[in-house]
Amino acid sequence: MSTFSLHTLGCGSAKPSLRHNPSSTVLNIREKLFMIDCGEGSQLAMQRQRLKFSRLNHIFLTHLHGDHCLGLPGLISTLALTEKGGTLTIHTFKPGIKMFRKIFDYFCHERPYDIVFNEIAPEEALVYEDNAITVRTVPLKHRIDDVGFIFEEKPKLRHIRRDMVDFHKVPISQMKAIKDGEPFIKDDGTVIASEILTRPADPSIKYAHISDTIYMPELAEKIGAVDLLFHESTYLSEHEKDALNRGHSTAAQAAMLARDCGAKKLLLGHYSSRYKDETLFLKEAQEIFPDSILNHEGLRIDLD
Repeated sequence: MSTFSLHTLGCGSAKPSLRHNPSSTVLNIREKLFMIDCGEGSQLAMQRQRLKFSRLNHIFLTHLHGDHCLGLPGLISTLALTEKGGTLTIHTFKPGIKMFRKIFDYFCHERPYDIVFNEIAPEEALVYEDNAITVRTVPLKHRIDDVGFIFEEKPKLRHIRRDMVDFHKVPISQMKAIKDGEPFIKDDGTVIASEILTRPADPSIKYAHISDTIYMPELAEKIGAVDLLFHESTYLSEHEKDALNRGHSTAAQAAMLARDCGAKKLLLGHYSSRYKDETLFLKEAQEIFPDSILNHEGLRIDLD
């Protein structure tokens, strides 16, 4: 069973389309749900994909354009009708905190859970951390304040070799330290290295979510190697001038960034509704970065 998976709720752009929902993505990390952007209808899309509301505790907003955040009032109202308790933290910019607090107080003032706002800024910063992951922001260039999010697992514990710990009679009380990489010292002073008693840890997973922005080559160094890069691809190269003027990128530019940062895979999305054949996005990207994926509602990608 996957411990780190991506679920696409919506991959359209600002102009409504019958083919796509507005932007929203959910990461399922060890049965904790993290939502990135919340376009209209996100609560319905969660239900279609059988993602449990009770496990959603964090929502990260890249910016405050309607196709990325106007689903919040509906989602908050829906959650109020469920048995969800605890706390829901919304990570957003200061104007969003003021705006959504008024909306929630009017439409959703009776809630069985608490809402906490975490103010973010268009800068590089650590905005969330728990015992398993960190979430960092990177500033983007759009028409308003905008950030990308980088989700990264912390280093995992090494795996115990049962045959070796039994042979060296390692007590249970020492197992945690050994998995952390510390040696085991026997009663006679013999030092047994952790590498002898354990197998290497599973690799940590790293995911970057970049939407909306013009092409920023400098992001490659800031993002670094990732298992999966989502990068908006609103336009094809034939409309590169429109992309620049409106604060967006092309599929080719997304592919160049994926190549330059050392991503394993690239996920396209945020398609302009002007295009009827979205396979053209994939074709354009794969000419530069073969491991590109065409996004669609209902898509699930297991990263482990």
